[in-house]
Amino acid sequence: MDALLSEIAEIPPMETYGRVVGVRGLMIEIAGPLHAMSVGSHLAIEISAERHIDVEVVGFDADRALCLPFAQTDGVRMGCRAVIAAPDATVRPTDRWLGRVIDAMGAPIDGKGPIPSGSQPRPVRAGPPAAAERARVGEPIDLGVRALNTFATCCRGQRMGIFAGSGVGKSVLLSMLARYTACDVAIIGLIGERGREVQEFIEDDLGEEGLARSVVVVATSDEPALKRRQAAYLTLTIAEHFRDQGKDVLCLMDSVTRFAMAQREIGLAAGEPPTSKGYTPTVFTELPKLLERAGPGRVGEGSITGLFTVLVEGDNHNEPVADAVRGILDGHIVMERQIAERGRYPAINVLKSVSRTMPRSTPPAWRDTVRAAKKLMATFGDMEDLIRLGAYRLGSNPEVDEAIRLNPGLEAFLNQMKDERTGLDDGFVELGKLLSTLR
Repeated sequence: MDALLSEIAEIPPMETYGRVVGVRGLMIEIAGPLHAMSVGSHLAIEISAERHIDVEVVGFDADRALCLPFAQTDGVRMGCRAVIAAPDATVRPTDRWLGRVIDAMGAPIDGKGPIPSGSQPRPVRAGPPAAAERARVGEPIDLGVRALNTFATCCRGQRMGIFAGSGVGKSVLLSMLARYTACDVAIIGLIGERGREVQEFIEDDLGEEGLARSVVVVATSDEPALKRRQAAYLTLTIAEHFRDQGKDVLCLMDSVTRFAMAQREIGLAAGEPPTSKGYTPTVFTELPKLLERAGPGRVGEGSITGLFTVLVEGDNHNEPVADAVRGILDGHIVMERQIAERGRYPAINVLKSVSRTMPRSTPPAWRDTVRAAKKLMATFGDMEDLIRLGAYRLGSNPEVDEAIRLNPGLEAFLNQMKDERTGLDDGFVELGKLLSTLR
């Protein structure tokens, strides 16, 4: 009842509308009461008595508002009414959203019936908590993946990026994190995902137990750019709802790159000049606004541990989006095609992966063990080409000899099956036994 009364109170006292005066590609031009519109406002273009198209104002040109649609523009004609729906996009999340799959607008797409509304509206494009009010990151969090728990230990409230090219296995790693991470709630955003993979992820990877504690937000690759961008914002908004209740939230997003591509489409349509690799300036403005919303909340609140995948084009880890995201987040996990081709999954290069909370987040008793293992892997990596060519003779260098003896064991340690889980403490113990046994 409270939610219903709140929605009734938000109904404007009178209906304000403009008219469609032009359509250029996906851009719809609307004339009318511009003083009642602002960038980000939502309008409903009336196609017929039974159908309307939601659009968002992305800019202005002289006496016209420039809008992009949330759906196909079929049927839009000159003179259609464009009713101003809301000055800012809001959503009403509630705890009863757990176990549901929704689209970018918060509508259910799982066939389980209507989705309930919470009592309080939340802005979809909210800002992060003030820096001076935020708590520090919490204790180490168990991700369930050995390579990450031991060599890139993550803390509650930390934000990490998973950088990988296409087909290297980042979606599989994401599914392992969704199932095994120790958290109260998981909010999963599938941004620009392949349509056929959505049900596979929900049924095979997440499973009934994982879905019960999760909310999944989906915007597939065939949907308009506004919907793909909106899905990313909505993912963080729902995570903030549970964080404000004092819960430890895991926020998974696949992928930030497709969010950036959607923002690029929007910027180019609005007339922004393309810059690096065609990305518009607003892409690099919106990325920190999105990613900074994850992290620890205010003192006394919960936290949002963010794990965001980044699709690196052509395996170039220095392309513009990857470079920008790496500078914003609190660490990065690098997955490499060469490792995947050798058959080791997850294909994480632990030497190139960095958690900015280490070594503080590593238990003091295991810091020397982790450091020694990294040194051995680095030594083997430096000499790997010579070793594989047979140009290195055993006995030439004791450190290299030890690295060669230990490499098969370390590779086996880093290899982990999709249905296998290793706890945080168990990973350190297993690594310690490996080094002490094989030396």
